[in-house]
Amino acid sequence: MNFVEELKWRGMVHNMMPGTEELLEKEMVTAYLGIDPTADSLHIGHLCGVMMLRHFQRCGHKPLALVGGATGMIGDPSGKSQERNLLDEETLRHNQECIKKQLGKFLDFESDAPNRAELVNNYDWMKDFTFLDFARTVGKHITVNYMMAKDSVQKRLNGEARDGLSFTEFTYQLLQGYDFLHLYETRGCKLQLGGSDQWGNITTGAELIRRTNGGEVFALTCPLVTKADGTKFGKTESGNVWLDARYTSPYKFYQFWLNVSDEDAERYIKIFTSLTKEEIDALIAEHKEAPHLRVLQKRLAREVTVMVHSEEDYNAAVEASGILFGNATSDALKRLDEDTLLSVFEGVPQFEVAKSEIEAGIKAVDLFVEKAAIFPSKGEMRKMTQGGGVSLNKEKLTAFDQVITADDLLDEKYLLVQRGKKNYYLIIAK
Repeated sequence: MNFVEELKWRGMVHNMMPGTEELLEKEMVTAYLGIDPTADSLHIGHLCGVMMLRHFQRCGHKPLALVGGATGMIGDPSGKSQERNLLDEETLRHNQECIKKQLGKFLDFESDAPNRAELVNNYDWMKDFTFLDFARTVGKHITVNYMMAKDSVQKRLNGEARDGLSFTEFTYQLLQGYDFLHLYETRGCKLQLGGSDQWGNITTGAELIRRTNGGEVFALTCPLVTKADGTKFGKTESGNVWLDARYTSPYKFYQFWLNVSDEDAERYIKIFTSLTKEEIDALIAEHKEAPHLRVLQKRLAREVTVMVHSEEDYNAAVEASGILFGNATSDALKRLDEDTLLSVFEGVPQFEVAKSEIEAGIKAVDLFVEKAAIFPSKGEMRKMTQGGGVSLNKEKLTAFDQVITADDLLDEKYLLVQRGKKNYYLIIAK
């Protein structure tokens, strides 16, 4: 496989230094991509870069994932309007371990193949680097004029940030440039990958290498992924979509991909999966014939959920979706764990009722009218129950005065009531 050709048809090339393609055709190349360790999980905004590393390794080259322990302590001004919080070493090490575990789902770190992936942390080579050494080794090679010309610096200086640009952030491009120099000298790394907002930092590194030892290195960046309407990709009303199930449940993760627009699905399936061009072209053609079936979205959601979580999590997410949108059974509902149950029914009206009342046994009509205002009157509930329009935990209520007990509780805590086809209510026994 040809790495550049693979990225081009996937729409994953933004900028590329001349000579990059020729280098990759000539030898097994070592490349690195920097990852910000300010959290102990990656989010889907990181995925385009991670997929670049995945394709790079699949094409026979050696990927280095660089966790920016040192640079993460400072903060990159690129695309940011304010300075980052600084992290301590213990937090950074914890974040690094968590990130490596996630990257292990995309990259081969474990085999003895010559192109096995490695995780490096720039804190390891920066922590004992004195300021005087840095000024001599790095600072004297790059002029202030060169640094000032960078877009990321210009934007901050021209009033886009309230507080201007600190010296700490101004030196960021030199620190990132030194990473490239260090990896070039110690690992033979000749290529840096990144998002298009990193182009200025990457070219500073290439310039530093050229000026310090005359070496020639290369760069390739991917476009920043956006939605079809131009808004930022990867954010929802509740914030980032994380790869860690503690922060974004597999169900919510699956739903994110399932709900993208047709236009976005066509782009995202190229960027965020390893499906071949032939498979994707066939899926696009099939989708265009019957867009209402959402073939692209379903396949995209499957591929990414299995890759990030597991086949089991994907199947559970599909089953959970069926509970809300399909004709799922009460057995499927009972199989849901508490987190997924709450994810599925997030946003539906909820009522809290004393658990002791349910344990003592309570008539459905009293619970659904008096304790929880699901029906405005007992008469309306009776009429709807007789017409087969009321369900408890996905089973039709046979009598409006049916007694509900603790045995009916899901996870010993919840009751799911359905009024008509689309109205759900969650009763929480406390």
